Amino acid sequence: MRTTIAIDVNAPSRTVFDLASDVSAWAGRLAHYRYVTVLSHKNGSELLAMSAVRPVGPFGIPVAWRSRYWSEDADAGDLRLRFVHVAGVTRGMDVTWHIREKSAGSCSVTIEHDFRRRVPLLGPDALPRLVDRFFVRPIAGRTLASFKVLAEGG
Repeated sequence: MRTTIAIDVNAPSRTVFDLASDVSAWAGRLAHYRYVTVLSHKNGSELLAMSAVRPVGPFGIPVAWRSRYWSEDADAGDLRLRFVHVAGVTRGMDVTWHIREKSAGSCSVTIEHDFRRRVPLLGPDALPRLVDRFFVRPIAGRTLASFKVLAEGG
């Protein structure tokens, strides 16, 4: 199952990329992130332990996962952050951020999530749909909104 979430940002794509690609600083910049810990470096990528809080009314549900992370900035027209989840309920999820200049001083940021996980008796779509609706969209939406505020100088 492939899903996307996007936001327009009134800041240059490089500004957004530079802020977002410093993933180890996310917990200090994003109120809903509990921690991002770099566990190892390998071949230009980092293995990260990550945790965020998914708000539910007045409560928060902590979620945690591990990702292999790297950034790609060779194509200035499509700056990318890449995450492949290697542990947790979302193991196997492939996440790509596309940060693309729209006009001078503004860009669009799109996050694609590609997640397939078959659950016996429920089939290949049940778990990905549940994870997308109740965790990915709320957390990724807050992440994008937070980076928009940061990049726009807020």
